[in-house]
Amino acid sequence: MTITRDSIKDIWGERTLHNEGTWPERVDERTLDAPDDWVQSTCLLCSNGCALDIGVKDGKIVGVRGRKEDVVNKGRLGPKGLHGWEANNSADRLTHPLIRQDGELKPATWDEAMELIVNRTRELRDRYTASSIGFYTSGQLYLEEYYTLGVIGKAGLGTPHMDGNTRLCTATSAAALKETFGSDGQPGSYFDIDVADTILHVGHNISNTDTVLWMRILDRRAAPNPPKLVVIDPRETATAKEADIHLAPKVGTNVVLLNGLLYLLIKNGQIDREFIAEHTIGFEDLEHTVAAYPPERVAEITGLDIAKLQAAADAIGQAERLISTALQGVYQSNQATAAAVQINNINLIRGMIGRPGCGILQMNGQPTAQNTRETGADGDLPAFRNWDNEDHIQELAALWNVDPAIIPHWAPPTHALNIFHLVESGSIRMLWISATNPAVSMPDLNKIRNILEKEGLFLVVQDAFMTETAAYADVVLPAAIWGEKTGCSTNVDRTVHISHKAIEPPGEAKADLDIFLDFARRMDFRDKDGQPLIKWHTPEEAFEAWKACTRGRPCDYTGLSYAKLTGGSGIAWPCNEQYPEGHHQLYSDLQFPTTDEQCETYGHDLLTGGAVTQDEFRARAANGRAILKPAEFEPHMEVPDEDYPMWLSTGRVVYHFHTRTKTGRSPELQNKEPDAFVQLNPQDAEALDIEEGDMVRVTSRRGKAMAPARVRDIRRGHVFMPFHFGYWDEKDGRPRAANELTIFEWDPVSKQPTFKYAAVRIEKLTGHATEQKANQAGESGHNKERRDSALGSVLSELKQAVASHAHVSEKGGPQGNMGNEGVPSHVADYLQLLIQSEKRLIRAYEAVKQTHSNVPDIAPECTLFTKWSSEAIERLEPFADKYGLGSTNEAGRLDQLFDFGGKGKGSFALLRDLHDLWLLVNESMISVIALSQAAQALRDEAFLEALRKTLHTNERQRKWFLTRIKQAAPQSLIVPS
Repeated sequence: MTITRDSIKDIWGERTLHNEGTWPERVDERTLDAPDDWVQSTCLLCSNGCALDIGVKDGKIVGVRGRKEDVVNKGRLGPKGLHGWEANNSADRLTHPLIRQDGELKPATWDEAMELIVNRTRELRDRYTASSIGFYTSGQLYLEEYYTLGVIGKAGLGTPHMDGNTRLCTATSAAALKETFGSDGQPGSYFDIDVADTILHVGHNISNTDTVLWMRILDRRAAPNPPKLVVIDPRETATAKEADIHLAPKVGTNVVLLNGLLYLLIKNGQIDREFIAEHTIGFEDLEHTVAAYPPERVAEITGLDIAKLQAAADAIGQAERLISTALQGVYQSNQATAAAVQINNINLIRGMIGRPGCGILQMNGQPTAQNTRETGADGDLPAFRNWDNEDHIQELAALWNVDPAIIPHWAPPTHALNIFHLVESGSIRMLWISATNPAVSMPDLNKIRNILEKEGLFLVVQDAFMTETAAYADVVLPAAIWGEKTGCSTNVDRTVHISHKAIEPPGEAKADLDIFLDFARRMDFRDKDGQPLIKWHTPEEAFEAWKACTRGRPCDYTGLSYAKLTGGSGIAWPCNEQYPEGHHQLYSDLQFPTTDEQCETYGHDLLTGGAVTQDEFRARAANGRAILKPAEFEPHMEVPDEDYPMWLSTGRVVYHFHTRTKTGRSPELQNKEPDAFVQLNPQDAEALDIEEGDMVRVTSRRGKAMAPARVRDIRRGHVFMPFHFGYWDEKDGRPRAANELTIFEWDPVSKQPTFKYAAVRIEKLTGHATEQKANQAGESGHNKERRDSALGSVLSELKQAVASHAHVSEKGGPQGNMGNEGVPSHVADYLQLLIQSEKRLIRAYEAVKQTHSNVPDIAPECTLFTKWSSEAIERLEPFADKYGLGSTNEAGRLDQLFDFGGKGKGSFALLRDLHDLWLLVNESMISVIALSQAAQALRDEAFLEALRKTLHTNERQRKWFLTRIKQAAPQSLIVPS
């Protein structure tokens, strides 16, 4: 028995000071018996990717120790790494397949379970096409498993419905990197921390989420010449307490704050203009946008002190080597991708990239999230290929020897929340969930439970434990976990590790790779030559197939092998002929994959999510330069009011991971953090007569949760709940999952859910046992009563917006009236037509939002577009006074053409409404274009500028409608719902 330190009491351990840029070794070990063997592996309980050895005795895991030779952790392990392995030995592991019979899950053989799955798959594919089948996977499998699943889905079945729970935690990381650099792949490295003189953490509570990486920072901070630390977080976390400068903005104002920092950096001349000119495009647009965010405005919106804002800008502006990181405080908040891109912009305008100490880490939340994205298991195409680039499709088709038409590239990939929405609508009829627990981790859990138990859904759950999700399954497949199988994983800074199998899985549990291979064999997937589509049988053979897929791509693995990864340290990609030992400093040549041939995406409108076309991308001619993309601030749809006066944010605690499927089965981790809690500000607590430990009820428009209060440092008006706690080990029947409260809504670009804001109210409970009974319902005792979203107030505002423009009178006649400037009335006629078109758009958005209120992205987009139309009318009012308005009543003609809301509900009706909205926006655009020509002839620059702004927002609307129509059409037209 060897325990080198108590990581429960002392999370980060003793300091080992850096020595001239070198991080010393410190081996952490926790074994409960003397191992007979040590087996090389990697920790899979955060995204850091710490190398470790598994201690094995008598066929069981008895402990772990850090690998001192590994560059990622130099032997250190955090609390989860030292304790999480105990879940492997848990007595409640799934050991046999289960099939639902007569409403109950009963033991079955593997043949029975797999034949049922295969028969159902064939039946649905043949009747409804593969678009009736979806896959929802994890961030905790191995690379080889993801790639196999990706090939099955994309080249075997041809379904566009594939995603992972990485959508919930780090989809924005990938999206932001693609928007700026053309491709996924971190521009920074952990080595940058060793030499940076300034570190910026934005929404990244690194002390809790990445404990070993935080040790690396603490060891720098304790050594001579420590880096300056700037932290942006609404809570005073351990990370924030260590900071030299801590900014605590209001929830949802990240874009404002980051624009404010960019404003100050540009104003103070703390930018590298030579770097900007040679290696970026888009600076003029960025400069123009952030000019609207001076310190005074930023302070008003964010609630920050101007002096602190300026101090943070000075620290960033004076840095000679800046490393910036971001995580869920950005990714799960308002305008996620827009905010993450502004972090990229900060480093770029300072020229801080591609050299030691200068980089960006758009962090991941899970240990193999990078592999989910790389291999295409999340809906993207493998090896960072572009689904909108026909050459990339042909490459994959040739590699897999399949017809290009089977590879789903006819519409944007279906993201996780939309997969669940399509299940809700009845369009997806089979869902295969592997190694994740959406019945606790997804937003708006009452909605998710209703989806999982939907009649007609065939649900397959592949897991190691009987999770809250598995309880809804028609078939449960028992899976092996870490330590019980072999595979590779890639961490945040692109370091690839191998994990060798140490012990056998319990009972009949199988490795996920073996389950997927069995499914492919039984389905008899074939290539064009009649040979098996999946040509590998072992993890190493799968790895070799993956290497071939990456050749020549940004994530080139061709120089790696199982032999090379065994025995020493992990190795970073790219690893190939050019970099045979890997390459930590991505973009050291300052050449970015922003060419048409290399890029993973052509980009998006950061506000609406409308896709940039290939022609538009080519016209920008980035050609190897990074893209500086600005973003305006837009507030959240849901805001506190009298009924729900406080902001809720959710997040992690240091001792648990995700829904505690593993960490909750480690006694010391569970005992340290046994229950959910509600953190609130001391002043708020006093006003509500709440003391530490009091049971409180948190209520949102969607549900309620009950947990003890923690009175700690957080902004006034804000509350925090950890999202780890569900119901598999509940004891008192109360609703305690934070996601009972959260919003089923997503970022327009990354499609990541917005877990970091919801309006709630807090109440102290007295004698809460009675309350618990009142809230009991169903298997897990949570209230199934749902509250409607606050559409009423939004609709009221919209009606007021329409009414506020009613005073724009319809002056003049068809031929006779002249404007105030003596301009012929045809200008007035077209001005009338334009204003009526914008008013008609407002009414259409209101109707579509009401009719399709169950489609999560419709209300936010329609609300934004309503605002734009209202602003357009307001801009045009002075010119209505100047030139007059025609008397033609175009509204009647448009009303006859378009019947918004009259087509009914459902996916096909939504497609028709999107179609008509696209046409109506074009109607407005034609009027703008015609009037712009007239304004130029009239030399009316003010009129022309107002029309330019209107045209700009019309184009953004049209682009979003086209993107959304492409996404909706295949499913709506092919698979009935």
